[in-house]
Amino acid sequence: MNSASPFPLSIPLWQQLQLTAQVLLAVRGGASATRALDGLSAAQRPGVQALLFHVLRVLGQAEALRRKLAPRTPPPAVEALLCTALALALDPEQAPYEPFTLVDQAVEAAKRQNTTRSQAAFVNACLRRFLREQNTLLDSVAQEPVARWNHPRWWIDRLRKDHPQHWQAVLQTNAGRASMTLRVNLGQHSVAAYQDRLQQAGMASVRVGEQALMLLKPCPVDALPGFSSGAVSVQDAGAQSAAPLLLQGLHAAPGERLKLLDACAAPGGKTAHLLEWLQQKDTPADLVALDIDAERCSRIDNTLARLQLTTPALSAQVLVADAQEPASWWGPQTPATLYDGILLDAPCTASGIVRRHPDVRWLRRESDVAQLAVTQAGLLSVLWPLLKPGGRLLYCTCSVFKAEGQDQVTAFLRHHPEATLAPSPGHLLPTSAWDAVKATDNPIQDGAIDHDGFFYALLQKRRQS
Repeated sequence: MNSASPFPLSIPLWQQLQLTAQVLLAVRGGASATRALDGLSAAQRPGVQALLFHVLRVLGQAEALRRKLAPRTPPPAVEALLCTALALALDPEQAPYEPFTLVDQAVEAAKRQNTTRSQAAFVNACLRRFLREQNTLLDSVAQEPVARWNHPRWWIDRLRKDHPQHWQAVLQTNAGRASMTLRVNLGQHSVAAYQDRLQQAGMASVRVGEQALMLLKPCPVDALPGFSSGAVSVQDAGAQSAAPLLLQGLHAAPGERLKLLDACAAPGGKTAHLLEWLQQKDTPADLVALDIDAERCSRIDNTLARLQLTTPALSAQVLVADAQEPASWWGPQTPATLYDGILLDAPCTASGIVRRHPDVRWLRRESDVAQLAVTQAGLLSVLWPLLKPGGRLLYCTCSVFKAEGQDQVTAFLRHHPEATLAPSPGHLLPTSAWDAVKATDNPIQDGAIDHDGFFYALLQKRRQS
């Protein structure tokens, strides 16, 4: 066990285990971890979230062990508590607390809740047997794919089909924690200057992209130097590819301003980066940012206010609207605007950001992939006519599945002969700088590669002859 545990203990451990099991039940019922955790108090949330994310990362293995220990499925609350305790006790090197402490506190958690009290002795027996027979039990589930990789079987199979050379590396990367990566506002600092500023504040970082710095130890955003005045934002290095891909080399007609659309904009990270890029290049532009969720649109407004990006030369309009229904927000304009550039960050399975959201793999169903692919195709079809001839549409998702990336774009190009595919990354598979460090036993150096999984395709509309 690590002596410096990252798991806060502001409330008794038995209560943290109890609450973690309750949130796990909510996730199994279809709630996102974020939504389920929102019901906790400020004192409860940090410790429970840390425990929950640990559990979700090894849930496949914990569930397989539970089946070995108790072939008949116990009541849901008991089963969730048992899987929580097993997940936390799996690896002595990573376990947040001593094994016998976990067992004692898990039994205490069972005793103190009506739905589990009658099964406290059963929980105790299962966990103590696990401690006695740990190696044998772990060996017995080691060849089960879900237990080995801690992803649903359909997910493993699809990933192996889509990326036969890299599927194991992707799953291994998903097992880790995501880094905290920053996007430096180049209108205020160079990357090197902000890195020095971090160093002076006692925060070590390495460069992982053109504007990206990865912190070697995460911190609250308010602790970042200059955060409140827009010097820096938190954004994965892979997500930082969107703005330069869309804007580099994109020009308005002489005497005109660029017209841009961010079609699925919330929570606003890419919107802000577009504006930062335009401001740095001194490019006059008008940007419209859409999202269907009013609460999420308010987050875009807050982000833009913090970064102070709008000027007479640079306007941003945030609209609560459905990108799939342009008649409600685009058609009534006279004349209707055609855009020079459109960013379509389409709804997807989020299969590329499992490090940050370990609940995603357990929430998604195989049928979601096809359903979301239909939505993505619909958005592409509806937004394409809003693009000027000669304009660009950047289609992106935070997915590693080809049905939401390469296959989607191949189908679109087949039906739109006026579209061409400009040079763009395609599928970026999740990569961890920490994995390279473990493999080479070297410290992380500037230039390391660390990003989530994304797909990018830059589509160009041919000019009319």
